[in-house]
Amino acid sequence: MGYVKTGILMAAMTALFLGMGYLIGGSAGALIAFVVAAGMNLYAWWNSDKAVLRMHNARPVDAYTAPELQQIVMELARNADLPPPAVYVIDSDQPNAFATGRNPDNAAVAVSTGLMQRLSRDEVAAVVAHELAHIKNYDTLIMTVTATFAGAIAMLANFAMFFRGGDRRANPIAMIAMMILAPMAAGLVQMAVSRSREYEADRIGAEICGHPLWLADALGKIQTYAARIDNDTAERNPASAHMFIINPLHAHARDKLFSTHPATENRIAALEKLAQSMGQTGRARPADAPSGRDAQQGPWG
Repeated sequence: MGYVKTGILMAAMTALFLGMGYLIGGSAGALIAFVVAAGMNLYAWWNSDKAVLRMHNARPVDAYTAPELQQIVMELARNADLPPPAVYVIDSDQPNAFATGRNPDNAAVAVSTGLMQRLSRDEVAAVVAHELAHIKNYDTLIMTVTATFAGAIAMLANFAMFFRGGDRRANPIAMIAMMILAPMAAGLVQMAVSRSREYEADRIGAEICGHPLWLADALGKIQTYAARIDNDTAERNPASAHMFIINPLHAHARDKLFSTHPATENRIAALEKLAQSMGQTGRARPADAPSGRDAQQGPWG
């Protein structure tokens, strides 16, 4: 099912690409756009995960460089009946995480240094479990493809303005359309990844780690920190924001027009309800509760 959804999405992105090519250069432009789109489809299918990891300067870690994180990922992958994904760390003070890869056999989980420093071990485990749920559901394939295509579409729109801006024969309506295609591309990415997918990853992730309230606590804390700590790389690459467990954007309010994630309080409420159905008692700590480096509780110091 994941491959079917991805195929439909890639076809839609290709159609948009062809339409833009036609506006830029007529039939010849559409032909060139078709060739480029074919190459983009192939690249997105096989290499977009690596591109996204490079985009966020993620560095690979292993049992020697990050033993506790590696152990968490290995244990939870066994719980999820998944091959162990590659593990990456992002040097960002904002606590956050994402997963990427075209299938469970070629997947990676990336967590920020801020996540490891500010959250407890249990909360980090719950976040990793959420990302493994995305891998299990093949959401990562859709996420990486849309991130790659959105960036390419926005770039093509900028090229259109540059090359046709001085052409007196250029259709002014087409030029105006080009001016708005870049933000539309980001909106397309965000709308393509439905909110229900995040709820489903929360549910499955809670089952993988066995403790819905761990994830509820983690979401509340990440939301609080993400609202006041910049993620400069994500701000420069907003098309990848939908990949993170919590929207990393806030500095320029790009997340106001199209929401890539459900409201965090609604996700927490759903997890608390799930915990009750599993017979677990207790409440998630307040979203602004200190943890990790702030409370001297973080397992990584």
